[in-house]
Amino acid sequence: MSRRATATALAAVVALLAAGCGAIPGSVTSVDEPEFARELPIPPLAESEVVDGVRTFHLTAQEGTTELLPGVETPTWGFDGPYLGPTLRAERGEQVAVEVTNDLDETTSVHWHGMHLPAAMDGGPHQPVEPGATWRPTWTIDQPAATLWYHPHPHGETEEHVYRGLAGLFLLDDDASRAADLPQEYGVDDVPVVVQDKVIDDDGRLVLKDDGGEPGTLGGTVVTNGIAGAYQRVTTERVRLRLLNGSTARTYSLGFADRGMDLVATDGGLLDAPVRLDHVRLAPGERAEVVVAMEPGETTRLHSSEADLGGVAAPFAMGGNDAFDVLELRAAERLAPSPEPSWGRAEHAAEDALHEGDATVTRTFDLDERTINGERMDAGRIDEVATVGSTEVWEVRNTIPMPHSFHVHDVQFRVLTVDGQAPPPELAGPKDTVYLEPRRTYRLLMRFDDYTDDELPYMYHCHMLLHEDEGMMGQLLVVEPGSDARPGPSEHLSGHGAHTESGGRVVGDGYGPRTPAGQRHAGHG
Repeated sequence: MSRRATATALAAVVALLAAGCGAIPGSVTSVDEPEFARELPIPPLAESEVVDGVRTFHLTAQEGTTELLPGVETPTWGFDGPYLGPTLRAERGEQVAVEVTNDLDETTSVHWHGMHLPAAMDGGPHQPVEPGATWRPTWTIDQPAATLWYHPHPHGETEEHVYRGLAGLFLLDDDASRAADLPQEYGVDDVPVVVQDKVIDDDGRLVLKDDGGEPGTLGGTVVTNGIAGAYQRVTTERVRLRLLNGSTARTYSLGFADRGMDLVATDGGLLDAPVRLDHVRLAPGERAEVVVAMEPGETTRLHSSEADLGGVAAPFAMGGNDAFDVLELRAAERLAPSPEPSWGRAEHAAEDALHEGDATVTRTFDLDERTINGERMDAGRIDEVATVGSTEVWEVRNTIPMPHSFHVHDVQFRVLTVDGQAPPPELAGPKDTVYLEPRRTYRLLMRFDDYTDDELPYMYHCHMLLHEDEGMMGQLLVVEPGSDARPGPSEHLSGHGAHTESGGRVVGDGYGPRTPAGQRHAGHG
């Protein structure tokens, strides 16, 4: 019964006890507490031009250096800058294009996380952008207003590319969001907050650990929008925070110690109504929009409390026992009025709605160490085939006591039940990524609309990026009725998930050392 995750966690406990600790420690993944003395940088809204009815954006992946810690220059990657990227913004109904240029020395890609679009435009492992090349996906925005994001998705290298800094937000608007009583001024009372954790060595370089820790690298430095110890000035009675867990492995439990907050949106858009919460759990890739009320002259901090990871083997070694402040909010002495959050029904709400009674297919997915349904990623194999227009229920289960999550490309799903019970309020909205507590069954309702391709697949995978890179991913075709496409080897797809990279890392083989030294630096310099 030798499962690596359980064995690693139990071995850690045994080692600590043998060393005379006598009790399980509070945490071995603790986070440093910074001084909150630097103003939160706001990613700029990306410039665009509309030509022949197409709104076109431009992104360039490039190297740079960033002061993640004050006074320390760290080699990083970013889009149109040294770290992270600009915020793209578009309206429902617009046709958009993004010209992505790769100025890096290695191949990358850009996946539009949460976006409904053709498989050829999805930016997954089958849409690589070689050094010096430009890729121009184009599609029509046809989904509700939401906080989406973009990030690299090269198979076997996603963790490192995201960790180095390649990520940004993609905001969608519609009639309901424009008319909503919600803070609307970007960067003022509508604030993007990208939360990430890092390991930074004495030379200022980013380090990805290779010590067998699960669910991947858990850093002692937490940054928001690319800096540690950030504060945001608040000039209105309410502020809207668009929260993105942009980490590669750490799960956060975000809230405020001295007040509640209104959850107004999840991954894929607005809830039916605000939900009052004291915290929201976000696994890597998940988003939440919250509205926080402030009084003149006061200060409060966005705090990550100990995250409930479910029945994991050793929460103290997996980030579950860590608590720390993330961002300081400083209210001005006079605040402009803000209404209570509320919004109406969107024009397309009826057609967007999902109904369990329409489901004609049920699929089952068991996530184990680095496999889904016993298989590791093979880029030349199709794992599932769905028919366009079909509504399906996916029953997803994490079978072992380590953190896993589940992300499906192209769709926004609804969590129907968790172990047969109604989901908690924070899972009641549209989702594309969900944390999977061990040994619980999540029933997800989704519909595959509009786009078909007999050759190019969408991905579904764990969004703990080390797990994804090491093979915890499958491939799904969406086809027309009567298509001959079937699961199995594909003559249209080349390459396989298991191949050796430089440094001895084997992608898709499950476990084993990735480099002899036990760690590797991310970035040049």
